[in-house]
Amino acid sequence: MLAVPPAILTLLSIWQIGVGHTWGKHPMSNTSLIAWTIFLWLVYLRLVTVRLVTEVRRGEVSIAMRGLWRSRVIPCARIKSVERTSFDPAHDFGGYGIRSTRSGIAYLAGGGEGVRLEIASGPPVIIGSKRPGELAEAIQKTCGIPSTR
Repeated sequence: MLAVPPAILTLLSIWQIGVGHTWGKHPMSNTSLIAWTIFLWLVYLRLVTVRLVTEVRRGEVSIAMRGLWRSRVIPCARIKSVERTSFDPAHDFGGYGIRSTRSGIAYLAGGGEGVRLEIASGPPVIIGSKRPGELAEAIQKTCGIPSTR
């Protein structure tokens, strides 16, 4: 879906500049059309290189949308519980990305599975993951949190 706007502008550029037919009653100048096309392709390329990276280190869990946002560090001392969870990104959080809702803060990059962290004195944190079982185990082991199985 992200590629649709730049692809449409690319086709309009070819139609107007390459073929010589203007589009609409008040067409954009060729310079503006080229500039917007390049701009949208750059935004598209930037967005497709963003990655959700979760690192479990000694004493902390680090969550980052690499290429878009700085990381968030959650000290192990603030994590009360860890559990695997399933969700519908569109219905539960309004889509992918960094989402803040009544049910907590979510870091989602794809899929419908992840880990839910109950945080002391704060909203729950949901971290999307392709391997939620491994992530939950790593957080439990590193932070010394008993398994909820």
